[in-house]
Amino acid sequence: MSKKAVIILATGFEETEAVATIDMLRRAGIDVTIAGLDDIKVCGSRNITVLADKKFNEIKPGDFDAVILPGGAAGAMHLAGSKKVSKFLNAMDSKGALIAAICAAPSVVLAPLGILNNKTATCFPGDQVDFDRTTRHKDVPVAEDGNIITSQGPATAMEFAFKIIEKLIGRETEKKVRKAALADRG
Repeated sequence: MSKKAVIILATGFEETEAVATIDMLRRAGIDVTIAGLDDIKVCGSRNITVLADKKFNEIKPGDFDAVILPGGAAGAMHLAGSKKVSKFLNAMDSKGALIAAICAAPSVVLAPLGILNNKTATCFPGDQVDFDRTTRHKDVPVAEDGNIITSQGPATAMEFAFKIIEKLIGRETEKKVRKAALADRG
């Protein structure tokens, strides 16, 4: 049975972080649902509109092994402002599901919910000022701690996706997808 992940898109999301992650996960055989926070059509930070598979209010935490949050300052703020997203993330965290966030999303969305408390995490450089004092900031492209994966931004999106694949399916699949995407030229 394939693993299931949902990526939540809100107006102002960072397109590279979302689309690169969706692409790599689907190449790995992960069943990815794109959920639009407010609508099926979601406009990103660079005015690229993505057509979601479902509206966010049509999905349930019990249906997924992972939830992914792209950044983009405006997108992250929209996600953080949704009580439904907060409830969804807390439910996913309670069941130990994988929670992956990149760019502004770790600091703007996850940190205020306490999901990063006592964890090691990274984010867009400078945004760590919003981390709880118990969150251990690590200035690396991708950080993993338990069920949490965080990443810095658009340029780290592929490594972010590969780490999610490794965590959900395993190192062998991650290596195959990495090689097929020309990210491993060795």
